[in-house]
Amino acid sequence: AEALDKPMFRNMRRKKQLLPADVTERILQTGLVGVLGVSGDDDYPYVVPVNYSYEAGKIYFHSANTGHKLDGIQRNSKVSFCVIDRDDIVPEEFTSYFRSAIAFGRASIVTDEAVKQHALELLARKYSPGLEAEGAVVIRDEWNNVSIVEIDIEHVTGKEAIELVNKKAS
Repeated sequence: AEALDKPMFRNMRRKKQLLPADVTERILQTGLVGVLGVSGDDDYPYVVPVNYSYEAGKIYFHSANTGHKLDGIQRNSKVSFCVIDRDDIVPEEFTSYFRSAIAFGRASIVTDEAVKQHALELLARKYSPGLEAEGAVVIRDEWNNVSIVEIDIEHVTGKEAIELVNKKAS
């Protein structure tokens, strides 16, 4: 019975460093690279950087049709996804002034062609702005060689260095 009372996700220990939801969402929207964590071979975690897009509580990224990422997702749909917004090294303080977001959710390979098309267009718009016509050609040409993964976010937190928190307070 005790396990039923525990929250599904841990609360952040250093609550002062918790970012507001709108700032965390902005990190997900504007970040260029996210680090995906999946259940890898022989229960070793597998983490890999990916380009991605974010929209309405979902993260999308593209992948080859086979490989370590997809195998891990098919083995266990629970994933984590980290985006680092800022990481300024401050050598004389032996620290870094960081800001990041970590999302937890369920990943699935998109089978709906309209969702796949939309996700590919989001990625093209984000990484190749102003090249919509050229992007449409690439999407059409690579359609059968690419998979889209959708992460439905179940929990997300943003955190920043205490030094940044204190700087805002003063």
